[in-house]
Amino acid sequence: MEPIYIYALLLTGIGVGFASGLLGVGGCFIMIPVQYWVLTAMGYSPSIAIRTAFGTNLLVVLPTALSGALGHHGKGAVLWRAGVTLGVVGAITSSLGALAAAHLPGGILKTVFGLAILGGAIRMLTAKPPRVEEEPPKGLLPYIAWGIPLGFACGLIGIGGGVLMVPVMTVALKFKMHSAVGTSTAMMIFTSIGGVISYMLNGLNVQGLPPYSIGYVNLLQWILLAGTSIPMAQVGVRAAHRLPARKLRYIFIAVMIYMALKMIGVFTWLHLPI
Repeated sequence: MEPIYIYALLLTGIGVGFASGLLGVGGCFIMIPVQYWVLTAMGYSPSIAIRTAFGTNLLVVLPTALSGALGHHGKGAVLWRAGVTLGVVGAITSSLGALAAAHLPGGILKTVFGLAILGGAIRMLTAKPPRVEEEPPKGLLPYIAWGIPLGFACGLIGIGGGVLMVPVMTVALKFKMHSAVGTSTAMMIFTSIGGVISYMLNGLNVQGLPPYSIGYVNLLQWILLAGTSIPMAQVGVRAAHRLPARKLRYIFIAVMIYMALKMIGVFTWLHLPI
């Protein structure tokens, strides 16, 4: 691997770790586009590149989410009952989403990924914030109901779930922003496990994978990304609890929209070098 690609992945890991702690997301909207660019620039087919980016992203999410969840737990921002319920249900359906991804064209996966991120950003931007007196549901049924489709989406487009779960938590489940960030980080521990196992199994014996791959998970890229993202998650946690919830919300939305448009190909169509 050429040095420019190594540096790009190391810098991406720094950004991913900070985003995970700051925003309660796995950093998929940063990491997957960069991995896709690196792999296609190295000559791998778009279909192999997007699936490898999805699978490797989920393996990076796992230790990063563990680190971030511990930090948020120390701040009292993790509702573990909700997070574990969402996570266990999501892990099961995440493995099914990854199975579906192994049989879909790469171009479709790339576009679906961008649309999912863009939809989450728009919904979060336009939704009215929950009233102060409202509280998250006490029963498990709402978390089970949301865990099924969200888990499937996580596996299908190779994300931990926070980028979709935070809008759902703040809008539909009435979480306060900081609690949504902390609890979604805990959920990602589980959804990433289910997705990683499925991407590994479904990519075994596939031809044209990058060196040091187990199925659609590339261990070299994982080391470069996870090695910087894990310590940076703690920096992001500290920053999150020093920023007002409103600023946190708009940072989250802005990055989501940019990466979504990038993956859909809007900037390419418009001939914009961004």
